[in-house]
Amino acid sequence: MFDLFHSPGDRPLGRPPAVADFDCPVGTRKFHGGIGSLDLLRGLRASRQKRRPLSLTVHLPSRLRLASCSPLASVCQCGEIDGYLQRLTYELGLVACHLGSGRRVEQFCLTGGTPVITHLQRLMSDLRKRFDFCESGDHSIEVDLHHTDWSTMGLIRDQGFTHVSIGVPDIGVDSELSVDCYQNPAPIHSLIDAARTFGFRSINIDLGYGHAWQTPRSFAQKLATLIELEPDRLHVFDYARAPYRYRSKNAGGAGAFCSEADKDAMRRACCEQLVAAGYHYIGLGQFVRADDDLAVAQEHGRLHRNCQGFTRHGCCDHVGLGLAAITQIEQLYVQNTDDLLRYCQQLDAGQLPVCRGWRCEAQDQIRATVTEQLSCDLELDIPAVESRFGLVFREHFAAIWPQLEQLHAQGLIELSSRFIGILPAGRLSVDAICNLFDPAPDNAGQNSFEKLNPS
Repeated sequence: MFDLFHSPGDRPLGRPPAVADFDCPVGTRKFHGGIGSLDLLRGLRASRQKRRPLSLTVHLPSRLRLASCSPLASVCQCGEIDGYLQRLTYELGLVACHLGSGRRVEQFCLTGGTPVITHLQRLMSDLRKRFDFCESGDHSIEVDLHHTDWSTMGLIRDQGFTHVSIGVPDIGVDSELSVDCYQNPAPIHSLIDAARTFGFRSINIDLGYGHAWQTPRSFAQKLATLIELEPDRLHVFDYARAPYRYRSKNAGGAGAFCSEADKDAMRRACCEQLVAAGYHYIGLGQFVRADDDLAVAQEHGRLHRNCQGFTRHGCCDHVGLGLAAITQIEQLYVQNTDDLLRYCQQLDAGQLPVCRGWRCEAQDQIRATVTEQLSCDLELDIPAVESRFGLVFREHFAAIWPQLEQLHAQGLIELSSRFIGILPAGRLSVDAICNLFDPAPDNAGQNSFEKLNPS
């Protein structure tokens, strides 16, 4: 059974996450401490000279998202929140200074959960003082289901956000939520109605599978209730390799996850139910409706990937701000620390809070180009790759060519000396096919539903 829901940067369970993993095309497993703040400064200045548009991401730590006045907050966090936002604003100023004034932002993403509205307003005001937000761009926000209501959704929309992502609640051993709450579609239905009323362009639902409290039946039931709500997108992920903000404090505990047989059943249910409901699989666990922006972009050959996943804005330099944020400028990848104390200390010392990164070398550029084109366009022009990089494709990828021939024989791909195409039967296997060209060590970071094992 394939595992289509792993993201490229995810690490095996049990290894403590030194920094958050994101959808970096080269995989954060290659990041190292030899890349620092000076490399980022040079990258920002290079971006300033070329004046490319920007894709901007700001990370708000989920553990700091609650206001002290919230009945769900166990301790007062005002000082932590305000202190973090002060440093974030300072980081923003440092980065903007080197990028130059008035840079156009075509894509913006605010991650980490629902912020307090006063904090959101202040943050957006600071951002707009330094950047030119394109009105026709994609501006997305992640919201927390139990800390967001109709009025909050309206205020978020007033700040210019056009896309919203809603997380289905996790249920850990320390959670006050029950399985009945997990199965109750009313809170999600309310937020979806609010998003549509206020004119959000797309609505995404994040849904995890594989925890011990889940069964194939309960997962299929939950998925069916979500499909009835007709969200534009669903992002489905394995809790064992969950996105950073969904990782449970008890992830390493015994019995935290269900059996592999139950996981396989959940994956099958996911594919069968979503495809039957008319959703298209884009990749990396992302299903979209046929008329969604991402599906239309893929159909017209305009889909790309950056550190936040699939995007319509491939011409942008990607700049990340906040804890664990990743910046990608041409072949340079730089990541901030995810340690709050270190983040504050570095900024207090006037330094950008970089902890590691990667400069994509020639071999990685080849693999990144091949996997991006296959995952985004579902086809690859082999002579174009050979001409660009000065290689003979079949010789360069000789080790995996027999596997490609097997996939061709199985009807999953079209294969010739000049072309590779993902056939309809292979769409759900696109991540695993791409992983053949850029395998992760010891299968860490598999970004596929299933592990390819042609027979």
